[in-house]
Amino acid sequence: MGEHETWFHLLPGLRSFEQLLSHKLGDGLLMGTPTHSLAHVWMTLFILLVLVVLGVLYRRKMSALGDQALVPSSRFSVRALVEGIAGYFLDMMSGVMGRKAARHFLPLIAGLGFFILFSNLAGLIPGFLPPTDVLETTVAAGLIVFFATHIYGLKAHGWAYIKHLMGPVWWLAPLLFVIEIISHLARPMSLALRLMGNMVGDHVVLTIFLGLVPILVPIPVMLLGVIVCLVQTMVFCLLSTVYIAMAIEDEEESEEESPAEDRAATH
Repeated sequence: MGEHETWFHLLPGLRSFEQLLSHKLGDGLLMGTPTHSLAHVWMTLFILLVLVVLGVLYRRKMSALGDQALVPSSRFSVRALVEGIAGYFLDMMSGVMGRKAARHFLPLIAGLGFFILFSNLAGLIPGFLPPTDVLETTVAAGLIVFFATHIYGLKAHGWAYIKHLMGPVWWLAPLLFVIEIISHLARPMSLALRLMGNMVGDHVVLTIFLGLVPILVPIPVMLLGVIVCLVQTMVFCLLSTVYIAMAIEDEEESEEESPAEDRAATH
């Protein structure tokens, strides 16, 4: 395959779609992302959407079975894999924000986790590009966490949430407010740059080894790549959980208990 060739290019109409993007958007967006990468990202989102629809249909089928659907399968299945990953997210979140809040925010964090994990692992398949190796994708995920953090913070505390950003001393409020705004704006960028940087590096290393010795030698690199994909997914979801937990926790709880960052550090 060529430099910008992936298995998705076997799909009819994808090249026309790339040409349309190139005509409408120019050679790239924001950070100069090539249109073939954008087309690849959108195609991956389409596949994930199809999987979501299939998951909803499967859930309806299981709901019709009643209590029988709660009995786990004795054999390994896609359902067992998904439930295991979701259970890990729930346990991780419970250690940071408590079981009740974790169940409430599980769809958001687990949804981001499945998307990032699927996208990361796609880059380990020869002929595919990881959608998370472009800044637009990772920034979008970081912005979802950013807006969710402040929306739920305002919902939990009202205008007291804004007042909390100004600190306890009124004459330092303007300075502290600017510092807090800068630190909060840096969060989505740190999430985005960390994820993109690691996935670009992992994909480049794998591509080099596949180009030099395509048989057997790249296997250890691919195993290491799987670990990188899992760790980066965990880090993104853990930090996202910490940010939301810090925004919604009560002042009384924050004084009696250790901060969410300290609790997350024990994981």
